[in-house]
Amino acid sequence: MKTTHKLFAIFGNPVSHSISPLMHNYALKAFGIDGCYTRYELTDAKKLKEKFLQLKLSGINITVPHKEAAFLACDEVKGIAKKIGAVNTIINQEDKLIGYNTDAPGFYKCALSFGKISNVLILGAGGTAKAIATVFRENNIPVTLLNRSGKRLLFFKEQGYETYVWDDFDVGFYDLVVNTTSAGLNDDKLPAPKKILSVVFQKSRYAIDVIYNKKTPFLMMASKFNLPFKDGSLMLLYQGIYAFDLFFNMEYNEKEIHRHMKKAF
Repeated sequence: MKTTHKLFAIFGNPVSHSISPLMHNYALKAFGIDGCYTRYELTDAKKLKEKFLQLKLSGINITVPHKEAAFLACDEVKGIAKKIGAVNTIINQEDKLIGYNTDAPGFYKCALSFGKISNVLILGAGGTAKAIATVFRENNIPVTLLNRSGKRLLFFKEQGYETYVWDDFDVGFYDLVVNTTSAGLNDDKLPAPKKILSVVFQKSRYAIDVIYNKKTPFLMMASKFNLPFKDGSLMLLYQGIYAFDLFFNMEYNEKEIHRHMKKAF
């Protein structure tokens, strides 16, 4: 049992909907760790490091829209996060912020639960899209990106990904189509025009929406085309397990972490 109280949090805006505190607190309690995990609504991304140190946190997770700002706030970035340019997990090492990305391996493990994936279409071009695109590329799986505007696709173009905006999209065949946008989180919007998605779903095998604990309009439409689908719950669970591993230097058994965190769902 730990003798020093540890405080963890999730930074984001909005952040009130996050179930990360529930996941991590279940695990902290089960392992008898003297610690607590809470939420912090960060409105100014430039103050991320200042707030992290001011609150004397041992570690944080970062959600939208601060994952790219978190990358810049770190004193050091490790692993796949260096290629992504987005950080969703930070640990405190002697008041230095060390950044990681657990979204990427978390999503990849979730996607493979469908079976073999040969190519992927990602809707959106933010930090989560970067994480997903990068982890698939590292596993030699081709990725196409579709976004409303071309400006945010610049990163992906420079990295050599196939990219499209709505007006010039040439729909191909995809094993997996992924919504990484916030469309459907607090509204009834789709991440792309219905006309485009209708063709996409006819040419795809599986669908995932990174939004969790909700059957979004995107997933409802996928189900009408009889596509097997998942929301972001499994991705969230896996990335949380990997984050917990980092918080505690791989001290606890992953299967046990999984068993305790799963109660949050």
